[in-house]
Amino acid sequence: MSGDALTAPAHAVPRRQPEVLTLGDCWRSFVGRLSPRLLGLAILGALVLRALLGRFGWQDVVWVAGIIAVTPPVEWLIHVYLLHAKPRRIGRFTLDLMAAQEHRAHHREPSVLDGVLIPPYAVLIFVPMIALTVWVLSFPIALILGGDRLAQAASGLVVAYVILSSYEWCHFLIHTPYRPRRRYFRSIWRGHRLHHYKNEHYWFGVTSTVGDHLLRTAPDQSEVPKSTTTRTLGAS
Repeated sequence: MSGDALTAPAHAVPRRQPEVLTLGDCWRSFVGRLSPRLLGLAILGALVLRALLGRFGWQDVVWVAGIIAVTPPVEWLIHVYLLHAKPRRIGRFTLDLMAAQEHRAHHREPSVLDGVLIPPYAVLIFVPMIALTVWVLSFPIALILGGDRLAQAASGLVVAYVILSSYEWCHFLIHTPYRPRRRYFRSIWRGHRLHHYKNEHYWFGVTSTVGDHLLRTAPDQSEVPKSTTTRTLGAS
């Protein structure tokens, strides 16, 4: 599999040592961009809120474990039904979600690092949306777990923002010229490249392969035909 079309060129990530690209080089390039900085501020704000609320308990552990557990299928569902959504004709109008348009642009040019990350305007939308979702979920969860509802929700908010930032970092790193050395990163690196190169109907995981294994979209790549629409996602 040729990586030229899927990976950013060597000069896309500044290096401290010209002859080698390190994980630190990729991290500095990542945090130097606006979207990761906005997510970092969101994490910091959630941490401050959690510290101010205090009253830590076992319920916080349940929140953290629960959010981590649901992340793989949620990531899969978002990738399949939001990012890969096709334009729909409704009467005289065509509904084409902005997120889907931007994701198709990423599939057309996966080597462009600026197209890998969630746009800053979308981060500013997602951060309060996640906060609202966690707040709404805190009501039924508090009925089950008891304890301080807002404090537990703040713990969940911290974890949710960290997971979103981890998604961004993993996706960014996969498209840099950096080559994986650890087994875990090699697995998501390989799967995401197959998603872009081999067939866009499989290998939807970015932070893990768990969702693909649960939902049966992680087949042996030798048994999957090469798609002709990996760049367009079936939409012209």
